Amino acid sequence: MNNSGSTFLGVIAGTALGAAMGILFAPDKGSKTRKKISKEAENTKNKIADQASDIADMVAKKVNITKGTLEEQIESIVADGSHKTEDIMKALEKKLEVLRTKNRHFNKEVKTNGSTKTTATV
Repeated sequence: MNNSGSTFLGVIAGTALGAAMGILFAPDKGSKTRKKISKEAENTKNKIADQASDIADMVAKKVNITKGTLEEQIESIVADGSHKTEDIMKALEKKLEVLRTKNRHFNKEVKTNGSTKTTATV
């Protein structure tokens, strides 16, 4: 066993031995000592339960805050994506109109120059 494990085991054993000696040499009767131990154990149990409840409440609040923040971020991303999609569509529509205009001018030039080449229309 490593050194820290031995030290820990020694501390545990010493604590148990000290508690046992304190109970054996206590000035009160056994029944009073048992009542004190029982009362202290009940108080400790209640403190631990209260602390566990407080921690659970704190974690629940953090989870709800994080969940709300995450939902807000997702909504923001979706809204940004929607705006960007609209911007892209507008840009593509403008580009398509420019290409159509160029195609019309090109077709007019072909007809006025008397060329017999076929042209593709957009």
